Amino acid sequence: MVSNSTSGGDIVLEGVTKRFVTPTGQAMTAIRDVNIKIGAGKFCAIVGPTGCGKSTTLTLTSGLDTLSAGTIHVAGRPVMGITPGVGFVFQNDALLPWKSVIANVAFGPLMNGIPKAQAMEKAREWLATVGLTGFENHYPHQLSGGMRKRVQLAATLINDPSLLMMDEPFSALDVQTRAIMTNELMNLWEQSKPSVMFVTHDLEEAIAIADQVVVMTVGPATVKDVFEIDLPRPRGAIQDIRFQPRFLELYKLIWNSLREEVERSYAMAAAKRETA
Repeated sequence: MVSNSTSGGDIVLEGVTKRFVTPTGQAMTAIRDVNIKIGAGKFCAIVGPTGCGKSTTLTLTSGLDTLSAGTIHVAGRPVMGITPGVGFVFQNDALLPWKSVIANVAFGPLMNGIPKAQAMEKAREWLATVGLTGFENHYPHQLSGGMRKRVQLAATLINDPSLLMMDEPFSALDVQTRAIMTNELMNLWEQSKPSVMFVTHDLEEAIAIADQVVVMTVGPATVKDVFEIDLPRPRGAIQDIRFQPRFLELYKLIWNSLREEVERSYAMAAAKRETA
C-alpha cells in the first residue's frame, strides 16, 4: 500500500538546550547548544554515547518536552506543543495490551475522527503491508518481538506522519529480525518520505539507512560532526550495503569521530565509580 501523504518538512534546531532538576534537587543539563538541520523528506540518524541526550533531542523536536533555550522549527513553524503530523516509535512496545492487533492499528484513525469501518479497512491494508495478514485478532502478548514492531510501525504509519521520530526502535530485536525490520522500514519510508530523526547505537544501521549521520558528544551533548551519506537510493538490503567500499569508507570516518566520545564516556563513568 502506498501512502497518500507528501514528504515531510525540514527540521531546524538552533541553539537548543535542555536543563532539568533531578529528584535530589541537582541542576542538570541534558543537551546544550544543539544545531541540526534536516532537509524535507530526509532521513537523519543520530549516534552518540549512552545517556548523552539523543532521546531528549527527539522529545524536544516532537514537542513532548519543552526547551530551556534555543528554537526548533519544523516545516517553517516553531515547535509550540506537540508537532503537527508527528509519529513516534519508541524503543519499548507502545501497544495497548487489551486491544487486538487490528484495534491497535486502527486506534489512531479512530481518534482522528475517521469512521470505524473505514479505519478498520485501512488498518487491514497496513497489516497486509507489514506482513501480518491473519494476525488481526491476535493480542500483543501473542506475538513475537519482531511482529510487535511491525504492528507498531503500522500503527504509526497509518496516520501518514510527515515527521517520524524513532528512538532505538529495533534495539531489543535479535540480529536477523533487526535486519529484516530495517529493510521493511526503508521500503515503507520510500513510499511517502516523511522527515525522520532516528536514534541508534548501531553505526552500521545508521549509515545504511540515513541521508546524514549526526554524531553527538558526551553529555551534556552537543553536535560534534554531521556526515552526509552519499550512498545511492534505493539501497537494497542492509545485509549487502555494509560490504560496499563506500560504506566501509564512511564507517571508518564516522567511527573515528564517535569512538572519541565513547572512550570519553567510559573514562568518565570509571572516574565516577572510583570516587563513589
